[in-house]
Amino acid sequence: MNVVSPPQERKPKDFASDQEVRWCPGCGDYAIIKAVQRTLADLEVDPANTVFVSGIGCAARFPYYMETYGFHTIHGRAPAFATGIKLANPELDVWIVSGDGDALSIGGNHVMHILRRNLDVQFLLFNNEIYGLTKGQYSPTSRQGTRSPSTPLGSLDSPVLPVFFALGAGARFVARSVDTMQKHLPGMLKRASEHKGASFVEIFQNCIVYNDGAFNHFTAKDAAEDMQILLEHGKPLIFGRNRDKGLRLLPNQTFLEVVTIGEDGVTEDDIMVHDETNRTMAMLLAGMQPPRFPIALGVLFCNPTPSYEALVTNQIAAAKKMAKGEADLNALLRGGYTWTVS
Repeated sequence: MNVVSPPQERKPKDFASDQEVRWCPGCGDYAIIKAVQRTLADLEVDPANTVFVSGIGCAARFPYYMETYGFHTIHGRAPAFATGIKLANPELDVWIVSGDGDALSIGGNHVMHILRRNLDVQFLLFNNEIYGLTKGQYSPTSRQGTRSPSTPLGSLDSPVLPVFFALGAGARFVARSVDTMQKHLPGMLKRASEHKGASFVEIFQNCIVYNDGAFNHFTAKDAAEDMQILLEHGKPLIFGRNRDKGLRLLPNQTFLEVVTIGEDGVTEDDIMVHDETNRTMAMLLAGMQPPRFPIALGVLFCNPTPSYEALVTNQIAAAKKMAKGEADLNALLRGGYTWTVS
């Protein structure tokens, strides 16, 4: 009699390849890959059914370090490759890994289209506000005044806010986390994986060599509680070391203000409740920037709709059903206007 052994529980190390991880010591990418491997293990993901796709940059080394299938593609074009992979085999679990330069400079057009089409993939954007691989030039997310080899007197560009961009492009799932938040980040990755459609997750990632401490104003231990607001659907938008700060929508206005519960007659009933299905609220939260506002972390927006590959599959099936008889490629090529070259 054959004895069927129960499947073994997956562990994070099952998703780590035999390749030497070669990021700078202290790079935030180490924390992110640890969170991803842990998440895949918790979700009991099949490595043989999983694909990581990347473009160019420090983050693009990701597929080499994952014991899954992987594609290290060309600059900014990871979404295009991922689209082909997912349409060819919709059953695959496809993850895209990209940096802020790769995704929002040369790749901005491709990111926009994969989000508006709502392809069922997870898009992880590692945002360190700098070009790390090419030695520290300013990137599309670098803040004004950033001094770098390409902007020695300070950047004059207005930065792109990745989650704002994603929402504007029509993304149906948008979330944010931080590389060092090893309890929070896996939760966001899990939510992204469970979402059917394009999931966009911005991860603030420290570049210890070229932009060290860029996010200390809201990630440092002495600043995090007052400069971060952790979003939970259906929960009031309260934050602060003493849990006495909150966000209120001004009457007859379209912008937020920070208020203190217990002052000027403000009660918890005045605090706005997070609704992750509300795109307008998500846009307001996405635009908040320190020091006037805390940074919003968590799921900003989640409102599923049918995914692109599902619609394509259904359309092909419908077209086949409408076809009369067997399709004849030779007849198609010779149908309509043709000519002979002599």
